[in-house]
Amino acid sequence: MQWLFLLVSTLAWGIAEIFYKKGNLDKEKYSHLKTTVFVGIFFGIYALVITIIQSVQDIEFLKHIPINILIYMPVALCYIVSMTCSYFGVRFIQESISDPIENSSGAIVPILCAIFLHETVPAIGIAGICVVVVGLVCISFFDKNGKNDRKIKLGKKLAVLAFAMPFCYAMLDAVGTFLDIFYTEEASSSLLRGVTDDNLEHMANCCYEFIFFLIAMGILVFLKIKKVSFFGFGVKSNSNDSNDVIMLSNKQQILQQKDKVLAALFETIGQATYLFALSEGGGIAAVIMGAGTVITSLILSRVFLKEKLSMMQYVCVAIVLAGIILLSFI
Repeated sequence: MQWLFLLVSTLAWGIAEIFYKKGNLDKEKYSHLKTTVFVGIFFGIYALVITIIQSVQDIEFLKHIPINILIYMPVALCYIVSMTCSYFGVRFIQESISDPIENSSGAIVPILCAIFLHETVPAIGIAGICVVVVGLVCISFFDKNGKNDRKIKLGKKLAVLAFAMPFCYAMLDAVGTFLDIFYTEEASSSLLRGVTDDNLEHMANCCYEFIFFLIAMGILVFLKIKKVSFFGFGVKSNSNDSNDVIMLSNKQQILQQKDKVLAALFETIGQATYLFALSEGGGIAAVIMGAGTVITSLILSRVFLKEKLSMMQYVCVAIVLAGIILLSFI
């Protein structure tokens, strides 16, 4: 059964990446924040369901949720901010390029463990880190046409900021994963309160998703203050007046957000099956999880988004993917 969860989680996250790209439009200023809201809402619903199920088995689980939300806040914020950075970057960067960069976060975690925990990185880990670094440098080098196009379309500052977002995701996700060691490695040494070996992962996951929900509600307040329509946005017309905006109908406004909803749905499906996928899958499960999502999104990007990279760019992506696979064996 765990292999079914593994397959579902990998495919769900790969599909979610496609809808993230479709839903986060460059012409919609706050689309990345709206995506964060949708994901937060779905996560909140899922966390509530899991909390009820766990609390039926042990009422102490519910009692410790509030304090553990505060304790787990630093880790959750790393993950949430990293995902919002990803949503912003994908507005302007090809999914085929951004996703391999984001998933290279696995190369940073062993470095953090070596620096702060004085752990020894095995030879395969060092090889994986080197391969990922080479691949990332090559991706940046062979993306000259993409950089020039973005500079012309977006301006130099925004073009640089957009390309930096996948790297920001990788760094923040790695920091979150590193901090997670102190929360989820063992129940006896976990910083979380009132956890057991049976509910440790569920407690951390629920805290993360409840925090995501609270952040989403905060973003809704921010958008309300900014007087931004949550479901709708204006679309620039083809007239010479740069301020000329065509407002969509209510139905059109709602339909404009369907890709964000689908992205949030598949993200939640992937998250829901993630713990079960790794529970008994062992090292090979980590390999499939690490590389499978990238491969899935790469194929779907080519088929549904019509993204086409140069041969050298595909080689660079393959190099990064090889590094991710090596790191997954650690």
